[in-house]
Amino acid sequence: MSPQTPETAICTVGPVEIGPGKPLAIIAGPCLLESKELGLEVGTKMRNACQELGLGYIFKASFDKANRSSIDSPRGPGLTQGLAWLAEIRETLGVPATTDLHEPAQADPVSEVIDLLQIPAFLARQTDLLVATGQAAARRGRAVNVKKGQFMAPGAMKGPVRKLAEAGCTNVMLTDRGTFFGYERLVNDFVGLGEMMELDVSDLPNDGPPPVCLDVTHSCQRPGSGNTTDGDRKHAPLLARAGVAAGVDALFIEVHTDPKSAMSDSSTQLTPGSATEVLRTLPSIRHALPE
Repeated sequence: MSPQTPETAICTVGPVEIGPGKPLAIIAGPCLLESKELGLEVGTKMRNACQELGLGYIFKASFDKANRSSIDSPRGPGLTQGLAWLAEIRETLGVPATTDLHEPAQADPVSEVIDLLQIPAFLARQTDLLVATGQAAARRGRAVNVKKGQFMAPGAMKGPVRKLAEAGCTNVMLTDRGTFFGYERLVNDFVGLGEMMELDVSDLPNDGPPPVCLDVTHSCQRPGSGNTTDGDRKHAPLLARAGVAAGVDALFIEVHTDPKSAMSDSSTQLTPGSATEVLRTLPSIRHALPE
């Protein structure tokens, strides 16, 4: 990082700090919270792997997948049941948790339970959602993760950061999950990752550009390729290693005990075992990066 490049801010998610000089953070769990038992099983295995490797860990699962390819696709347990399960999983595992929200009215109840409130990529420009989420996060000392829209340039992510800051929240992280390249294809632009890591927020009250996370499993998707989104999980390890080498401070990995039977993202989720194998390759890459 050159002297002219502003220092990346630290995003604080419960006991996990994300940013320069901090351990690589791993956000991992099943795409859809199919059951409390699934969440506990996956979360326990990923927490233990991260503890062994000295990585920060945040449990992830969605209580509602509102953006599905088909109206018939399973969406999850819903807000009330889903938050109850997430609260129990978070308490049992002793780790912070994240989930996505889709409507402004969900921000307040989600912030009561969840440490990292996630804005889905397709909603990254929704002002009412960002403002409500930022206000709720600021009231309860939570953090906000905004996924870059697949249709957005890296520099355009200053817009969501500004909206959150004006709502009172500067405890923010940004996530890349690939960019549309024609039809049914996502690509990861690693120069774009660098641009997002150097986002100019000098006119905002933020301490510096937010840390950046790479979503390695959603980046393996082939969106719009049928009634369910297709993809290929075999590229996830490559993207994880490349992302860490590029300097991201966090990785997002969806994990399921039996990915082929998963109710969502069955083609891209990893098993706990395969995810752990990927994690073992990452600390040495991060440690090799220049200070």
